[in-house]
Amino acid sequence: MFAAVFVEQLGAPVPAVPVLLAMGAMAGLGYYSVSLSLLLAIIAAMAPDVLWYYLGRRRGDSILALLCKLSLEPDTCVRTTTNAFDRWGPATLLVAKFIPGLSTVAPPLAGSARLPMGRFLAFDAGGAFLWAGSSLAVGFLLRRKVEEFAEALSSFGIGLLVVVGSPLAAWIFWKLWQRERAMRLYRIARLQPTDLKAMLDSGEPTYIIDLRGPNAIKRSGFKLPGALMLPQDEIDVHLRDLPAGAHLVFYCS
Repeated sequence: MFAAVFVEQLGAPVPAVPVLLAMGAMAGLGYYSVSLSLLLAIIAAMAPDVLWYYLGRRRGDSILALLCKLSLEPDTCVRTTTNAFDRWGPATLLVAKFIPGLSTVAPPLAGSARLPMGRFLAFDAGGAFLWAGSSLAVGFLLRRKVEEFAEALSSFGIGLLVVVGSPLAAWIFWKLWQRERAMRLYRIARLQPTDLKAMLDSGEPTYIIDLRGPNAIKRSGFKLPGALMLPQDEIDVHLRDLPAGAHLVFYCS
């Protein structure tokens, strides 16, 4: 259980919730201590979070860019977390582990935002408790069903594993394909700073649109000169007012 939770929180696509459910069921059947299982799960969940927090504090948005490259959903991994953090602040850590894409990105984002260590540990511990505790509790309450499933798994063996694992494997391969396609698109559409400067120096109508939120701009410590600060949900409205044929350059972290 400890290894599964630890590796998942590092960012690997390892499903820790089924392991927690099984541990809760075994605790309900008297094989393990419920309190000790919960304590170990919280420690296993928080240890990688502290590591990501320090990396985010030291490396800033560069570590978020790295996580985005490793994510199965590179187009939304950081944006979703950043929007949640801008809206709810450190309370995001209480629910991050329940939401795909938030769990690994939230701790380094908290570090990048210079959230005090004490507050980070308090909110992260609360989130780990809710996440691990709820999974263990469900396994504890459904211990008989989990036991029956384990017996069926041992009876059918590899065949049942294939039936259960095939949809998960198909989903992972689908996300990997989407990720590769998105990364190819990003490579094609990326504009180098020297190219942007040449466009601006040429006198052609060029508009830079900064898609970062206020907190992201504050964390980075700089603003793009002359850039338009537009919320993503209002871009279409503002673009109608720009002259036809103008070059549009979108910037995000």
